[in-house]
Amino acid sequence: MRYLLVEDNDQLANAVLDRLTLDGHVVDRAPDLGTADDFIATTEYDMILLDIMLPDGDGRQFLQAHRTAQRNTPVIVLTARSEVSDRVSVLDLGADDYIVKPFDFSELEARCRAVQRRRSGGASNLHKYGDVVFDPLACTLTVNGREVRLRNRELRLFEIFIAAPDQVFSKSKLVDRLFSYDVDASENAIEVYVGRLRKHLEGAKAQIVTVRGLGYRLSLS
Repeated sequence: MRYLLVEDNDQLANAVLDRLTLDGHVVDRAPDLGTADDFIATTEYDMILLDIMLPDGDGRQFLQAHRTAQRNTPVIVLTARSEVSDRVSVLDLGADDYIVKPFDFSELEARCRAVQRRRSGGASNLHKYGDVVFDPLACTLTVNGREVRLRNRELRLFEIFIAAPDQVFSKSKLVDRLFSYDVDASENAIEVYVGRLRKHLEGAKAQIVTVRGLGYRLSLS
């Protein structure tokens, strides 16, 4: 997944960024609301982790504006306030969840997964499509009973495809989803990872198909 982390505390931000990056996610970090607005204007995110007290304003204002603009990206609020009224206020403004600082990273990751499951209408982390079963937590892809272990980039790329089967993704869109701004990646990298996934999917009905001039999509043959 691609995360936007809006947090001004360098120590906490670096710790969260390192943990999520280690798990194979892409993370852009904004130390203030102005930078967060710039990121949102140019990039599509799967999840926003939002601090409340920021140098240039209140994160609740950002959240409210985000929802008023009909942006549906899930938002988990990171807050040091444990009062019930504070938690209720951010949920009423449109937050999908909240977590109180200090927090354990495993809890943060679990809350992110839970929000994604609720958004997709599922109760399980498993994704089934045709004759393949994808488990993002175990980093495995099962093809006709044959288990394949995916590397981080392969894992995140397939996660994009299986979350929206039959949707066409351009190479530039996939570069944007897979790599953060500080990584110099070309569309050739996407071709390499798609090639690897196709080898893993050999013999399956689910295939990554090239849509000439547009990009790729996951569909059933």
